[in-house]
Formats: sequence, C-alpha cells, structure tokens
Amino acid sequence: MEIILAEIYGFCAGVKRAVDILATIVEQYQSEHTIYVLHEIVHNKSVIESFTKQGVIFIDNIEAIPDCNDKSGILILSAHGVSRKVEEDAKKKKIRVIDATCPLVSKVHKEAKRYEDSGKEVILIGHKDHPEVKGTKGRVDNPVILVQTVEDIYTIEAKDPNNLSYVTQTTLSLDDTRDIIDALKSKFPNITGPNLKDICYATQNRQNAAKKLSEVTDIILVVGSKNSSNSNRLLDLCLAQGKQAYLIDDYSCVDTNWFTNITKLGITAGASAPDVLIKELIDHLRSIVNIEKISTMSSGITENVRFKMPILI
Repeated sequence: MEIILAEIYGFCAGVKRAVDILATIVEQYQSEHTIYVLHEIVHNKSVIESFTKQGVIFIDNIEAIPDCNDKSGILILSAHGVSRKVEEDAKKKKIRVIDATCPLVSKVHKEAKRYEDSGKEVILIGHKDHPEVKGTKGRVDNPVILVQTVEDIYTIEAKDPNNLSYVTQTTLSLDDTRDIIDALKSKFPNITGPNLKDICYATQNRQNAAKKLSEVTDIILVVGSKNSSNSNRLLDLCLAQGKQAYLIDDYSCVDTNWFTNITKLGITAGASAPDVLIKELIDHLRSIVNIEKISTMSSGITENVRFKMPILI
C-alpha cells in the first residue's frame, strides 16, 4: 500500500502561535504560578492532554478561577478569542492575562466593531456554539444576526436592509461561505463585508489539498479531534468526493479492516493537529500493513504565514 500525504495539513500559524505561547509560559513560570487556560487552547485532544499532564488547568468559565490577589495565577485566552466581558471578568480576579487569540480572529473582532461604529447592523456567518462565534458576538455592543445556512437568510429581519455588514468565523473557508455570502448580497444588495481574500487562508488551503488528495487515493484518514470544526469539514469534503474517509484523534483509532483491498491511502490533518500525530500514525501503519511507498502530493499550494509572539509577562 502507498501512503500519500496532503501537501498542506496540520498546524496553522494561529494555532502554532497559541500553542507556543502556552508552552513558553509553562516552561518559564509553572514553578511559581498556577496556569489556567480558558476553554481549550486549540481544539485537539492530544494537545490538551499533553498540557494537562504538565499541570495546566483548563477551565470553562472565569468563575472557576480563585481570586489571585498575590498575582500567583496566569490566565491564557485560547486561540478562538473571547468577549470583552470575559476580559473584564478576568481583570476582577486580579490575574495576569495573556491573550493567545489568533491574529486573524482579532481582525474579525475589529472589523465587526468598526462596522458597528459606522452605524451598520452586523451579520455573523458561523456556527452557533463555536467559541469563536461567542467571542465575536461579545466584541460588539448590539446583538448580531447569526447566519449558519443559506436558509437562515430568508428569515432575517433587519432594522435597515440597506445598512448591513457581515463578518465570518475564520475556521470557515471561502468554499464554506461562498453560497451564504452570495445569498446575502442577493437579498441585501447594499451589504458590505471584508474582502474574500481575508477569509482564513489556512482553512481554505487545507480543504484544497484534501480535495486533490481525494482524487488519487482510495481511502483518507483525517487526523483531528471531534470538536475541531475545520477537521470535520475536511472529513465532509473527502466523503463528498465519494471516498472512504475517517476522522481520527490518533493512531489508536485505526481499524485494520479499513485497508482491505486498498492500494493508496491518503492522510491529512486539521489545523489544530500537531505533526507528531502524523508521524505516530505512519509508524503504526508500518507495523500493521505493508507500506511500499510514502509520498507527498504536490498541489501547488505554499504556506509561509508566521505570526509574531506577543510580549508574555
């Protein structure tokens, strides 16, 4: 059997930055501080388990943090971003706060606030329960109109149909949002929004690479966690191509029965999956099936985005 890797997969720049921030804080300050992370730093089971073993405490809300009058605690905000209220509540705890929000998410926050400040009613394209959506909604003063599907557009009751703007969840690609944006522009011709090239490059790149991979393989393994929006979308895309495909946390999820009569196995990974999971998967596959060749599919995609680390403490 031949293994073919997608050309672009795994950590995006925003995820790498967030993970590096947390890793640096753990290395430098864990001996003297209690380190908290609000929600999961990124949506990946392996990453969360690794940091938990190192003593990091992941919390679901600010109320879970005791008052830190002695400045002994450090709170890191996840890559998905948070609302203004969450930041204000953290300050009341007198805890040191480090923001690991992806710069692309922060850009959406600023866009939404800029639209609101100019008098626009804001429409947010995204998934209702995703933490990024909750954070973006909490960055503006007025209620936003959440659109998850094209069908949602038909029920929109805008205060002024000629005074609307939209922003999008960054873990949605151009392909994910194109039909929704077209429908918005059709119903509201004067609506404004960001340039489509501003939609997260990483999500689109990984989807394009997965599509090309599905053209030349018999089965595809998508490495990523069940709560990872972009990983699930990669799985959906592969299945839509008529391919046998599975979303797995790591090598331990592999079923050898999947590979009966398979000659070409494709492997890709969501933007929050670390490279080590791919290495471990390939090592495991070598032990259970005959691997004749391992190659990387060339898709013509290049990715060289890097985000600067913030000043930590």
